[in-house]
Amino acid sequence: MITGPRRSVRLARKLRGEMTLPEVLLWHELRKRPAGFKFRRQHPAGNFILDFYCAAASLAIEVDGFAHDSMRAADRDAARSHFLRSQGVATLRVPAKVVLEDVNVAIIRIVEVCRERLRRGREVRPVPLHHPADGPLPPQGEDGA
Repeated sequence: MITGPRRSVRLARKLRGEMTLPEVLLWHELRKRPAGFKFRRQHPAGNFILDFYCAAASLAIEVDGFAHDSMRAADRDAARSHFLRSQGVATLRVPAKVVLEDVNVAIIRIVEVCRERLRRGREVRPVPLHHPADGPLPPQGEDGA
């Protein structure tokens, strides 16, 4: 679970009361836990506040409206995405226009991405017995001690 410092938590609480219309419409559906996924709204993540967050899928959902069209906003979005990737959290950007036109289209896509992230996370990945960067394998019959 990703979280932030106390000031981010306070700001997130404040922003929950100031959500945009697309965020309110999307939250109305996400709070129903589509496909069993639980979402948090205005969730603190480091120094950033995520519009929505699904901890089970490590997925941040950002509703992008006109406020995200400036260069300053693009830089801030890039910094947020970089930080989230470093924490193992993916970001799904949903255009506000899509939410306003048909919120169900957005919900279907969000659920698809959550399922895909869970599927990938549950794949059995072989764990290598030796890491080449750690040096050569010990000679046969020696325990390396």
